[in-house]
Amino acid sequence: MSDLRTELKQSIIEQLNLEELSIEDIDNDDSLFGDGLGLDSIDALELIVLLEKDYGIKLTDPNQGKEIFISINKMAEYIESHRTK
Repeated sequence: MSDLRTELKQSIIEQLNLEELSIEDIDNDDSLFGDGLGLDSIDALELIVLLEKDYGIKLTDPNQGKEIFISINKMAEYIESHRTK
């Protein structure tokens, strides 16, 4: 279970070019947007692409992302129940 969370952190760092961060800098419950990592709407689109490419999850409603991209834990829970690869 923690492997998926570590994998997600690594993917987010690489996908969003957050080289200044390490996996250890991101807590599983940290907010990904706003006060947490401070991601923005462009980053949200990148995360949608990442879900589709890495886990076969297609988000058709961008508002879904708001519920999923709350934290690493939320993303991992969603992936675990919806992944197709």
